[in-house]
Amino acid sequence: MRKAERLTSVRSELLDIFMSMEVSEHEQRSRSAAQRNLRARRGIELHEEFKRLSQDIAELPEDEPNDDMH
Repeated sequence: MRKAERLTSVRSELLDIFMSMEVSEHEQRSRSAAQRNLRARRGIELHEEFKRLSQDIAELPEDEPNDDMH
């Protein structure tokens, strides 16, 4: 009976180790996914900002050279 108890204990420890590894891997994948999503969101925001700035600049009237400034 002692051998069976030891085997059960070892199995339990191995299962605990495996489960903690699974949790760690899942957390790492979640962090990586969050970082990718953040980079993508920042890229989209930057793209939109450049697009808005380009449109704003295009709408500005072009100044004619003014000799009064020199």
